[in-house]
Amino acid sequence: MSDLVIQRLDGSFHHWSELLDLILTSFAYMDGRIDPPSSALSLTPQSLREKARNEIGYIAVDGDRIAGCIFCRAEPDTLYIGKLAVLASAQGKGIGRRLLTMAETTAHNLGLTALRLETRIELTENHATFASWGFVKTAENRHAGFSHTTSIEMRKSLA
Repeated sequence: MSDLVIQRLDGSFHHWSELLDLILTSFAYMDGRIDPPSSALSLTPQSLREKARNEIGYIAVDGDRIAGCIFCRAEPDTLYIGKLAVLASAQGKGIGRRLLTMAETTAHNLGLTALRLETRIELTENHATFASWGFVKTAENRHAGFSHTTSIEMRKSLA
């Protein structure tokens, strides 16, 4: 990994198709494992651009490629973490942790005391990773039309 740079998504960013490819590639391992399918499958370059306008997004740039991303949305007492993605070839190098650190800094700057995320019930490896980063399970949820748990909510206190 060369010099990794974390940068906020802003109006100067124009590589929406590349960012979409990163998310879809990073989430591909979920195909056939989770039900309902990931909302990532409905993203487009335009919807990502809109998401970046409405939320706080960061990308991790490694040399000339986007290696990771995270989107954050302020809620009344938490910062919601969504679409945390790291290229499979770049995983295990601290990129996800660095993106999460940016989210923690953002939460502090907004006066929020916790991070919140949701992860699918089937993705137990994600549960373990988030737990190792200080998140604890706080709820079980289900998508509309499902009678069983489809995701879990996890929080990390920043106080």
